[in-house]
Amino acid sequence: MARFNTRAAAKPQPTSRVTSTGRVLRTYEGGRGRERDARSELFLLAVSNLVSQRTFYETGADRDDRFARLVRELAVTDPEWTAGLLGWLRGQGNLRTASVVGAAEYVKARLDAGATDGPSNRQVIASVLQRPDEPGELLAYWTALYGRNVPKPVKRGVADAVRRLYHGKSLLKYDTASKGYRFGDILNLVHAAPDPDKPWQGDLFRYALDRRHNPDTAVPPASSTVLTAHRELMALPVEARRAVVTSADGAERLAAAGMTWEALAGWLQGPMDKEAWEAVIPSMGAMALVRNLRNFDEAGVSDEVAARVAARISDPAEVVRSRQFPFRYLAAYQHAPSLRWAYPLEQALGHSLANVPALPGRTLVLVDRSGSMFWSRLSDRSELNRADAAAIFGTALALRAADADLVQFGSDSGRISFRRGESVLKVLERFGDLGGTNTTEAVRRHYRRHDRVLIVTDEQYAPSHHGDPTEQVPAQVPVYTWNLAGYRAGHGPSGQGDRHTFGGLSDAAFRMVPLLEAARDADWPWAA
Repeated sequence: MARFNTRAAAKPQPTSRVTSTGRVLRTYEGGRGRERDARSELFLLAVSNLVSQRTFYETGADRDDRFARLVRELAVTDPEWTAGLLGWLRGQGNLRTASVVGAAEYVKARLDAGATDGPSNRQVIASVLQRPDEPGELLAYWTALYGRNVPKPVKRGVADAVRRLYHGKSLLKYDTASKGYRFGDILNLVHAAPDPDKPWQGDLFRYALDRRHNPDTAVPPASSTVLTAHRELMALPVEARRAVVTSADGAERLAAAGMTWEALAGWLQGPMDKEAWEAVIPSMGAMALVRNLRNFDEAGVSDEVAARVAARISDPAEVVRSRQFPFRYLAAYQHAPSLRWAYPLEQALGHSLANVPALPGRTLVLVDRSGSMFWSRLSDRSELNRADAAAIFGTALALRAADADLVQFGSDSGRISFRRGESVLKVLERFGDLGGTNTTEAVRRHYRRHDRVLIVTDEQYAPSHHGDPTEQVPAQVPVYTWNLAGYRAGHGPSGQGDRHTFGGLSDAAFRMVPLLEAARDADWPWAA
């Protein structure tokens, strides 16, 4: 009798990278949880950790300590993997602060341990510095924790980034008196030599130093057209400045001088009225436009200008270039007063979810709407929370799937109705606040021989005499958990046997679902 070479038994069992150790823990709600290995715990925490942000079950300090401890441990024991995580986190992951903190802790741990294998400390520092203000952020973090004696690898990594990032517009935007580390301070500290392929950069560096130490007499170099144009605008009498804004070439002059929308009101020393916004809108980035839709309406910008804004913010290439999370567009939709922005934001949200796959067969999507998901805001500056993020991803999956049941759950659970082709934003209006986290009962109630189950949650489920949520589904049916909080204990096993966990606040890992169902192993995102 054949025991192994049968059609069912011969099915390959793919693996994924977020892996359980087999050790049983308790979730914060008391459910039977599963410990993850150190790499898996760090990955899930990193992609969901907005540094210093408190969550329902952990203080900001506790999360930051856990993050730093895991980075320091793996920087020594697994430097190649940890360096890959940090570079991806700042790049595709688009998480600035966590990657900067992680790079600093990586280098500190390796210097303390005397480790020399793996990627260089200098390379890791340079890899996470992608915006001109980030060299100052990293140095401020390092000196606040470890003193002003900055090691050579940190200085050299920062110097590499400075050569790549510093130019006239970046100096105007980011070299401000509110910063603890000005551009000149950083140049003094790391001694960055100008890039030989940028003949103007030596003049720029000298000017940055001069305006830091002699601001009253510093003169911008003639080699920088943007700095000289900016100086000319600043030299205009206050009473003559509004005439620039209202002139036929006002938008061009503001753009040529690197005048940002944040600086324009101060330069005008007056309100940001219709004319001011219409002059600066052409030079604003896509996400700056999204953040200011309410201001445009309140100032009364023309329909013609609004149409150009709408085209920009809904352009697929602009959405990809901005690398913003989908919930940014939900926040704008909720706070923009005019209906003229609704459809462009709906389109932008759709473009931002481009990686969500169209799953075949029957799919059960469960979205966690418990109190802990509502309690934890995504950041101090956002009114959105993990419950909103979960609803976005769950709805997008359901709308793209061939045949899906969309369920919200908390203490109780219920199906969310939707029509194929319906707007994600409209479906989101049907979600509510459902209290506790009875994940197991939600799976038991709604699983009806689906081909797969996907749960978007923080995994902190309440105990059930029926066991953990994944045990309610037959072993041969895939269960995918999308973790939005990065807590230590998971609600079920992961990594093999049709049980897989992903994480974060972007849609990138959804690409792993069809990969696994094609019986292929799913690697870490930076190695895939």
